[in-house]
Amino acid sequence: MCLISELRQQFPILTSKNEDPFIYLDSGATSQKPRQVIKAIDSFYREQNANVHRGLHTLSAEATSAFELAREKIANFLNVQSKEIVWTAGATDSINIIANGIKAQLKQGDVICVSALEHHANIVPWQELCKQKGCILKVLPITKSGILDIKSSVELIFEQKPKIVAISHASNALGNIQPVEKIIEVAHEVEATTVVDGAQAFMHLRPDLRKLNCDFYVFSAHKALGPTGLGVLYGKYDLLNALNPLRFGGEMIKEVSFEQTSFQDAPSKFEAGTPNISGVIGFSAALDFLNSINHNDLLKYEKTLYHYLLTQLNGINGIIIYGDTENNIGTVSFRYKNEHHFDLATLLNGYGIAIRSGHHCTQPLMKSLGIDGTIRVSLAFYNNRDDIDAFIHALKESIDLLEI
Repeated sequence: MCLISELRQQFPILTSKNEDPFIYLDSGATSQKPRQVIKAIDSFYREQNANVHRGLHTLSAEATSAFELAREKIANFLNVQSKEIVWTAGATDSINIIANGIKAQLKQGDVICVSALEHHANIVPWQELCKQKGCILKVLPITKSGILDIKSSVELIFEQKPKIVAISHASNALGNIQPVEKIIEVAHEVEATTVVDGAQAFMHLRPDLRKLNCDFYVFSAHKALGPTGLGVLYGKYDLLNALNPLRFGGEMIKEVSFEQTSFQDAPSKFEAGTPNISGVIGFSAALDFLNSINHNDLLKYEKTLYHYLLTQLNGINGIIIYGDTENNIGTVSFRYKNEHHFDLATLLNGYGIAIRSGHHCTQPLMKSLGIDGTIRVSLAFYNNRDDIDAFIHALKESIDLLEI
């Protein structure tokens, strides 16, 4: 436990704001970055800046080597092959690449299933695909408390026999860890392709994708200590190669003439143009940082911190907590009586508390819960009890102000 708590010192933004209170409880939106990630990006531009895959000179070779080493690292992290890893602009971009790429394989009347807990990024691309191909979007239902109704969801999948099932590994709005293993198993029984949005789960759960057996898995680097503007798309190699590319240009081609063009195999097929080289190298350093942490210790620490937060919140009369508090990545989504979440978030900001308020890009979920939004506190291993105590103190004072 001491080792985990000491890691906080590696995050400059958490230790440099000593004069003003600053409590960061918004890691679900983006994680903070350790020194070695910042240093890796800085060092690349100072000492190694060159384009990859395109030069015979030493600097280009070094940049290419670092770039491809990062691909191998993330493949090892996920227990997959490096040729199954595509660099993208983020989880949203990855889902759009899949939706566009699989379009030619669908026909009118085919069913696509998403869960009611999904981020807009895992709803809208499938809606648009349904419009274009005449497919039907079906929703895996949730309970009144905001937890996937697994029995009804399994029945729906067997009944509808969808071509695609898209589901988040963990809810961005509520923090629920979804029963994706069961959904994937059932989906494969009806020969559906499975797409898992791992944006919230990747850093906390460290998924073994061979064991999970999903067909596609996506996430963003910035939610896992890495830089913004970078994402990962994993796909089983045959399924990945069967997708049509979304973007065309240099790097992804095999041969071009004015009459026709042929494309390379994955992953190059989906990486047109100059990639986010500095971002990949920065994320490579983030993976080194995550690999230095005992994952069981991380899970235990985050779980202890999460339950401490729950206990403190449950001690305040009028707090309503949504979602699955038993299986959770460390996110608490709540309201206070009928007070507007925006008002409470504004007051908390005055105390230096960084949290998130609103619908969290899950408007259909909020509608299902009969609310317009929540306050969301999302923890990471660099938080501690002092952060939670400061938040609870500020929350109680903010509530007092609202009730004057």
